[in-house]
Formats: sequence, C-alpha cells, structure tokens
Amino acid sequence: MPPFVTPTTLLGMTHSPSLAQELWFLDNELRQLDARRAQLLTRRAWLVAALQQPARPAPPVWPNGPAPGASPRPEASAPGVQNLLLLLGGVLLTIAAMVFTLVSWGHLGIAGRSLVLGAVTLAVLGAPVALLRRGLRSTAESVAGLGLALTVLDAYALHETVFSAADGTTYAAAASTALAAVWAAYGTALTALPGPAPLPLRLPRPAALAVAQLPLLLWTVAFGGGPFTVTAAVLLTAAFDAALALRISERPVRLVAVVCASATGGWGVLSAGLLSLAASGPSAAVRAGALLLLAAAIAAGVARMAPRADLVTGATVAGALCVVAALGGVLRVSVPGIWVVPGCLACGIALTAVRRGPEAVRRGVALASAAVQAVAVLWSAAAVLVALLGPAAWLRHVWSGVPADARAAVTADIPWPPYAVTVPLVLIAVAATVWATVRDAKWRPRAHTAALTLTWAAALVVPAALRLPYVAALAVQGLTVLALAALASALPATGLVARTATGLAVLTSVGVALLALAGETATLAVLAGLACVFAAAAWRGSPAPVAAAAALGHAAALACAAGASAGWRPEHIALLVLLVPAVAALVAARLDDTVTTATVEITGAVAAVVAVGLAAGDPPVLALVLSLCAVIAAGTAVRPERRDVGYAAVALFVLAAWVRLVAWRVGVPEAYTLPVTVPALLVGVLRRRRDPQASSWTAYGPGLGVTLLPSLVTAWSDPEWIRPLLLGAAALLLTLVGARHRLRAPLVLGGAVLALVSLHELAPYLLQVTDALPRWVPPALAGLLLLALGATYEQRLRDVRRVREVLARMN
Repeated sequence: MPPFVTPTTLLGMTHSPSLAQELWFLDNELRQLDARRAQLLTRRAWLVAALQQPARPAPPVWPNGPAPGASPRPEASAPGVQNLLLLLGGVLLTIAAMVFTLVSWGHLGIAGRSLVLGAVTLAVLGAPVALLRRGLRSTAESVAGLGLALTVLDAYALHETVFSAADGTTYAAAASTALAAVWAAYGTALTALPGPAPLPLRLPRPAALAVAQLPLLLWTVAFGGGPFTVTAAVLLTAAFDAALALRISERPVRLVAVVCASATGGWGVLSAGLLSLAASGPSAAVRAGALLLLAAAIAAGVARMAPRADLVTGATVAGALCVVAALGGVLRVSVPGIWVVPGCLACGIALTAVRRGPEAVRRGVALASAAVQAVAVLWSAAAVLVALLGPAAWLRHVWSGVPADARAAVTADIPWPPYAVTVPLVLIAVAATVWATVRDAKWRPRAHTAALTLTWAAALVVPAALRLPYVAALAVQGLTVLALAALASALPATGLVARTATGLAVLTSVGVALLALAGETATLAVLAGLACVFAAAAWRGSPAPVAAAAALGHAAALACAAGASAGWRPEHIALLVLLVPAVAALVAARLDDTVTTATVEITGAVAAVVAVGLAAGDPPVLALVLSLCAVIAAGTAVRPERRDVGYAAVALFVLAAWVRLVAWRVGVPEAYTLPVTVPALLVGVLRRRRDPQASSWTAYGPGLGVTLLPSLVTAWSDPEWIRPLLLGAAALLLTLVGARHRLRAPLVLGGAVLALVSLHELAPYLLQVTDALPRWVPPALAGLLLLALGATYEQRLRDVRRVREVLARMN
C-alpha cells in the first residue's frame, strides 16, 4: 500500500516517516474530521428546527456559543418585590406616626391632637375597604397593619392626655381589651364586605388574638390578684386559645391560637409547678395542685376535641403528668421526705390501669407513666452509683479494718444521698411494672432486660440503704453474683438477657471484691468464692468466654492476696501469680470454642504481665519469672494454631538471659548477643531447608548482625588484642563459609567486619608510614586513583559506542 501523504511530503521534504509516525498523522486527521462533522451536524439540526418554526426566528449563531442580547435572569419575583415594598412602606409610616405622637405632639392643642389622630386613624382603617374592592389585597394588608399600629398610638395618646391620672395597669387592661375587640370586629367587617368574593385579610384577627392574651392577666393584676390567681388567669387564657384553635378554620388565626395556647399553657403549668414546690403547708400545696388539675382538665378537653391522633397523645401526656405533679405536691408536704418519690411513682404506675378509650389516649397515658417511672429511676441513680463506685476507696485502705455497716463501707469517700432509703423499693416497683405491662413480642426481651437491670440495682443498694452489717452486704452481693451467673448459664448465650446477666455478674463481682478489701479474711474468702462461681459458670458453657476470663482474673487477684497474707515479698508473689497463666495455657489447649480460647489466653497473658511487674524489683527473680513465662509460651506454641507464639517464647528466653546477665553484672556484649544469634541462625537454617529460594539476608542477616555489629563497636574501643583477634578470626571463618556456599549475607558481613577489624589493628602502623612518606605522596596517590577511574569510565563509554554501532548496522 502506498505511503500516506503527510505534511512533511507536502513541504517538499524527502524524509519518509516511519510507520508509527504515519499512524499518528492518520489518527490526528481522523479526530479533526470527526470534530468538524459533529459541528456541521449540530448546525444542520438547528437550521431544520428554525425552518419548522418561522414565526420565531432566531439569529444565525453557532450552537454552544453565547446568545447575544440574552436578558439576565431576575433574582427576585414580582410578588416578592411587591410585598417587600409594602412592608417597608408600612414600617416607615408606623415609625413616622410614632415620632409624630411622641415628639411633635406637644405643638398641638387637645382639639388638634384629637382631630389629627382620629382623622388619620379613620382614614387609614378605611383605606383597605377601597383597596379590597379593587383587588389590591397585599396593599390592603399593609395599610391595615398601619391602621392597627395607629390604634395603639391612639390608646397611648389618650392615656397621656385624657386618662393621665388613671392607674397604668388598669388602663393597660382596658386598652388591651378594647384593642382586641376593635381589631377582631375590624377583621370580621373587612371579611364581610359586599363584592365579588372578597378575601379576608390575614393580619387583623390574628393580631386581635395576640392582644387578647393580655386582658385577663392585666385585669387580675389590676385587682390585686396574687400568684395563684395570676396563674389561674394564665391557664384560663390558655384554655380560650386552645378552644379557639380547635374550632376556627381560618389558618392564620388557628396558627396564632396554637402558638399562644402552647406558650400560655406552658407558662401556667410552670408557674403552678413552682408554686407547688414552694408550698410550705397543705393549703398552699392544695391550691397549687388545683391549678395543675385545671391544666390537666384543659389538656383533657384538647385531647377530646383534637382532630389528629398525635395531638390527642400529646395532650394526654401533658394532662396525666399534671395530675401526677398535683398529687406529688400534696404528698411532699403531707408525708415524710423518704416517701415522696415512692408516692409519685405510685401515682405514675396507677396510670397504667387505664385500659379503655381511644388508642391515642391509652398511648399518651402509657407515655406519661413511663416518664414518671424514668424520673424515679433517675432519682435513684445517685444511690446506685454510690453503692457501685464507693468500694473503690478501699484500694487506698487495704485491710485497714472492717467498717461499722454496709453504708459506711460504700461511703468512705462519697456521701450517701438524702432520702435514699426507699431507693430499692422504687427500683423494684419499676422493674415489676415494666415486666408486667410490656406485652409486645418485639419489646418483650428489652423489657425483661430492663427489669433484670433494675432488680440488680435494687439488690446492690439494699445493704447500704438498710444499714445492714458488713458481712451481710458481702453475702447479698455474693448471692447476687451467683444468681446472675446461674441465670446466664440457664439462658441461650446469644440472648439479650443472658448477655446482660453475664455483664452484671462480672460488674458485681468487681464491686464485691473491692468491698472485701476492708478485711483480710473477707478478701481471701470472697476472691476464692468468685473464682469458683465463674469457673462453674464457664464449665456450663453458656457465658463461657466472659466467665472464664473472670474466673482467671479473680484467681490472679486471689494469688496476690494469698501471697500478701503470707507475708511474701512482691517478687515472690509473682511466682504464685504465674500459676494463673500456666492454668490458662492448659485450659486453652482443651477448649473447642475459639472465642473462649482467646479470652482465656488473653487473661493469662495479662496475669503474666502482672507477675513480671511484681518481680521487677529483683533482677534474679525477674529472670526466673521471664523464663517461666517463656516456658508457658513455648508450651502454647506446640499447638498448630499457635505457632506464632514461639517467637514470643524465644524473645522471653532471651530477655530472661539478659536480665540474668545484668544481675551477674556481666558487661561483655557477646554474652547478650550470642543467645540471640544462635537461635536466629538455627531458625535461618530451618527456613533455608524448607525454602531453598529464601535470601540469605532474610535467613542469616538478622542473627549475624546482632552479634557482629555490637562486637565490632566494642572492639574499636577495646585497647586489648584478644577481642579483635577473636572477632577477626570469626569474621574470617564466616567469610570463608559464605564463599564456600555462595551466600551473600555471611560473605558481605564477614568480609566487612574482617576489613574493619584489620583497619583498626593496622591504623597505628599506617599512621607511622604516613608520617614517614613525603608530603607529595598522598596527592600523587589520589591523582593516580582518579586517572584510573577516568580511564575505566572512558573504556566503558567506548564499549557502549561499539555496541550501538553494531546494532545500527544490523538494523
């Protein structure tokens, strides 16, 4: 096929492109043709569309280009601009009217003031009539708002001129009443205008409702009403708002009514609750309770008339809580303080007896009861935390003496909460209620878990709440651990209740172990009992992973306590603690469950670390402990799935040897490095036998480097001749072995060490020779070296050039 015509040939050049260059030219031309074709097709499609729509001609421009004369997109809609202008106009007119009334009022007489304000107000209030008939609703809305603001200014002007001697609160009550009535009538009148279906204004009647929140409250204050009367007035206002919100269909009025009902109702309930808390006698508590019952009655009315289920539920919750709060306020001043919370809880639990009525009402009652029970449990949490965390103080006072009773045992550093004697009763009552009332299959396991947790908390608090003897407290918590472990063993391990029971059992065991630290005998007995309980639970198999770890942990603590009781030193106690990792290794080898095996081995490792920490103060014993840990690790590594533990065993053996050498005050580095080198080289030999392709650097490099490098550093600073001689001989032997077997690591490391040792030994003589030579010899030697390197470099370049020429001739 003839060659393709390229730009090079067009220019008259005789150079013939290669195949790759010609292919590149072809691809480039094809891409340009494709781009031009797509552009022409786009233009054709646009022309076809323009011919099919002759009534809408467009300028002949290429697609994808900017359209000339295109108008920018408006950023605001016309109604939005209109409403903004009307709003700003109304605000400015209102400000102007206020300035006129407050500042320029004094320049006119009484007649002039009345004439100006009355005329302006009537004109502004009448303007929306004409505007609505013309269909200008937004403008009418703005003007109406200005008119309402002018009526407020009129009321202020009347007080300053005509009624200046009147009481401020009384006049405010009368003015707010009049304004609310006038604004409501004004909005109704505008709605009833004759004409082609006029639309009601959205401002006058909602504004009237907002002002209507003040009259009853202000009249009550004006007539000298006290806090109870004022709160009643607020609640009645909320009742009016709620009734209006439920009955009226106009959306703006209904929205304002809902907001006002919520605000005034919340204010009234809060005021009534504060009055109930501040009541010092039954009379005040009863009156505050009556206010709360009034709020409950309002909520009940809303729940009965509300059209939606969520509103019914919310109103029912609010009403039920108000009833409980009213009864609780009366109980607070009528019974001893320890029975206030149980009494309120009884009222909350009594709500669960409501079984009739709509579903939304029953749901609201159930939620209110749950809220009361949650508050009671939250109140009990302080005592539970003291009983749970208080025994930790005995870590600083181990075996300092048995406390007087259970409360003294948990309050060594933390005060006991007031009125906490009835905490167990509260927790048990809530647990029983949760257990009995939750029937749904989905929530039933969670209810059982919550009941179990609450019962456990009650058992934890009982000894301290009742001031039981110290031994009784230990017995109660020990039995709690036993019961929880038995329950966890009897249930499926994957169940929520079983997992919760296991966790609570472990948590309680820690607490009782801390509580037992007050006495020596108690500590030993409790730790032994806990180890046996969890060992038996692990043997049953259900909570095996956690129970086995807990049993080993308590056994380690028992070993420490037994050694301390025998008067042993910490480093000797470490030897006793090592029994725990040894038992853990033996047990783990017989287990089939991987999770339990892992937890047992981890717990044993932690116990071994504790033993090492105890023996850290005595190097000989520490070396023995490390050796025993290495033996345990080596025994674990015998199992096929735990081969990697063998590395830990080797490391522990080496560490034990180092500690022993330190104890013997050995300063020779080879004594520390050879115990590492020998096992490392053996491992390297075994690896090379299994994998002949393995690198000698991987197999032998680490082991050789561990000994050679420290010995070389020591030899350079050693004035004697024995170490350099031995190190040089070893390096020579290593070099010969590497050369014999063609292994890079021994050859390079041995040769390098041999050269450095020889250089170190010959250095004094070299210095003498250097001093004896003339000063021109070193530069001459350096010059010769550079010349030799240059010649070698030139030779290499010439060889490369020859190879390139040969390849060119072959092409």
